Amino acid sequence: MKQLSIVLILIVLYSCKEAPKNEVLEIENTKLSGPVFGTAYSAIYDSEINYTKQFDSLFAVMNQSMSTYIPDSDISKLNRNEDVILDQHFAKVFLTSIEIFKTTEGAFDPTIGNVVNAWSFGADKNKILTDSTTIDSLMRFVGLDKVYPIYDKSGFKLNKSKGTYLEFNAIAKGYGVDVIVEFLKSKGVENCLVEIGGEIRVRGKNIEKDTPWRVGLDEPRFDGGQSVYKAISLKDEAMATSGTYRKFKTDNNGNRYAHIINAKTGYPTKTNILSVSVITEDCMTADAYATAFQAMGIEKVKTFLNSYPELKVFIIFENDTNEIETLNLNNFPE
Repeated sequence: MKQLSIVLILIVLYSCKEAPKNEVLEIENTKLSGPVFGTAYSAIYDSEINYTKQFDSLFAVMNQSMSTYIPDSDISKLNRNEDVILDQHFAKVFLTSIEIFKTTEGAFDPTIGNVVNAWSFGADKNKILTDSTTIDSLMRFVGLDKVYPIYDKSGFKLNKSKGTYLEFNAIAKGYGVDVIVEFLKSKGVENCLVEIGGEIRVRGKNIEKDTPWRVGLDEPRFDGGQSVYKAISLKDEAMATSGTYRKFKTDNNGNRYAHIINAKTGYPTKTNILSVSVITEDCMTADAYATAFQAMGIEKVKTFLNSYPELKVFIIFENDTNEIETLNLNNFPE
């Protein structure tokens, strides 16, 4: 759901060291990229081994588990109310979703998908057209508290109402990043940067420069262009960003509504927030909270973060005079 991209600022100067016979060896990262989850991934790491096949295999398994675009995926079967045993990827994402659903009091809710589809975000039409009868009908089945995990001898399953539609678009990319980082870690890779559709996680440092990994935040632009707002350093952290300035609707009075649907009302969120970036240890958590904070609004986010100092947050928003301002919460890096 999030179209915001993060510009990776990757240093191309190489650190060198002397080798026997006075040879100079360049220390280089392996750089891989390709399509995934309807977007693209990039991975940069300090190993000479090409893990493209392994990455593609992991992505295929996750897609088969959680992609609503694959008719015979586990989540598609579940949404058709078929009996299906769910794998460890599905279980991890679901259980994390339940946790964040509770902590945000429903601001993050993976059962809102049918309502999002009804609003047709991403289509050519850019006006609020959906009638209240349709929204009210769909909202009867919204609420992650209507979905219950079942553990039996056959494995992990879910029990849900027949009309409830589940999707993980607001958390799956972040989880995919974590899966690749953990895979590289299992192979002994100490330094890496992995990004999927703008969600990112790093370990160690950029060995080519012998510096921390540097990434950039997009500048909010309504003209479709792309430029860096500011650059920050990350180490052993993940960052996800949710932006509304590329994907929104307007009413007849010119009010802008975010593509983030309010899970309590079923309507798009009227907001002055342009983007929210969240830094924490894992990308799955950062991804989910970035979406939730868009729906919650600035004042609720500020109050919420008093109890969650581990979440570093940077908000770009428009003030009452339509000027861009920023808000740094919980020591988001400058």
